[in-house]
Amino acid sequence: MLTLRQLAGFLAVTAVALAATAGSAMADVYTLTGTPSGNAVAVFDRAGNGTLTPAGTVLTGGTGVPAGGQGALALEGNRLVAVNAGSSTVSLFKIDGQGPGLRDVEPSGGVSPLSATIHGRLVYVLNSGGAANNITGFFVWHNRLVPLPGSTRPLSAAAPGPAQVQFSPDGRTLVVTEKSTNRIDTYAVGVDGIPTGPTVSASAGGTPFGFAFDKRGRIFVSEATLGDVSSYSIADDGSVSPISATVIDHQAAPCWVAVSEDGKYAYTANAGSSSLSGYAIAKNGAISLLNASGVSASTDAHPVDLAFVDGSRFLYALANGAGTIDAYRVNGNGSLTALGSAGGLAANGTGLVAN
Repeated sequence: MLTLRQLAGFLAVTAVALAATAGSAMADVYTLTGTPSGNAVAVFDRAGNGTLTPAGTVLTGGTGVPAGGQGALALEGNRLVAVNAGSSTVSLFKIDGQGPGLRDVEPSGGVSPLSATIHGRLVYVLNSGGAANNITGFFVWHNRLVPLPGSTRPLSAAAPGPAQVQFSPDGRTLVVTEKSTNRIDTYAVGVDGIPTGPTVSASAGGTPFGFAFDKRGRIFVSEATLGDVSSYSIADDGSVSPISATVIDHQAAPCWVAVSEDGKYAYTANAGSSSLSGYAIAKNGAISLLNASGVSASTDAHPVDLAFVDGSRFLYALANGAGTIDAYRVNGNGSLTALGSAGGLAANGTGLVAN
């Protein structure tokens, strides 16, 4: 097992490693789906006009597609991570010219992993089952997931109904949303990759679910009880404070969030109303609806995750009620133009990432 001293040395060269690998990833879109043989990553080729074509599946080596969270897949450079809720494992893929290839499957450090996040060679997994939910860390070394000793940390309560874990853009903070407790947890990540915390803050709205960061490190969280989004800043001590609290989108079950690369727009996937809602983001992080109705676009049934690609020129929505991925062009004013759908997926799919 790697020592903390060795891990600290490896982390120091992460930026160099990322620069070397990021350019090798293919222009694809990925989602996690269940098959009779177990979980699989479904691959879609992306054309220059944003449309998608199914390009096969790759088994994860695990079982049990997670539900009730955001981030079942995580992608950075040519590394792709998938969580397997049924087998309580996490899978690592390396993407090359042939697509994603499975490299390692490891115990997740808990029960029923729901969400994962990557920053450099660090991977953290959110475990949502058992007597005590937690986050647990891994270090990517020679295409293997090496458990980080001392990385497992509890959430704010034994069974808080967690939804997502995500690194901040600078990798210094991990954030977890808790649906049942209406809390947002933050963890400070040391140079050795080990987190401290959690620092626990109340969410502005009920049932904080999916979230996304902008490039300034602010978070935009969907809160399902009222059907709203709140924006937050994170202080140096890890506490979370609302910027815009509970901006209602007039739709049903907005549970998944994506923020454009330029930080100008945020979108929610509204599972209950099969729609997408767009928000304009002001320079101070305040948000406002792009459309008074809250509908920026209609989707196929039950959209459950979102992903941007190509400098946020295109937005994709996984509609797992229909087994499709819906494609949209993002216009300069934040409006969305539908580009059609690619189908053939099982109805239990979750997680959506794109190069």
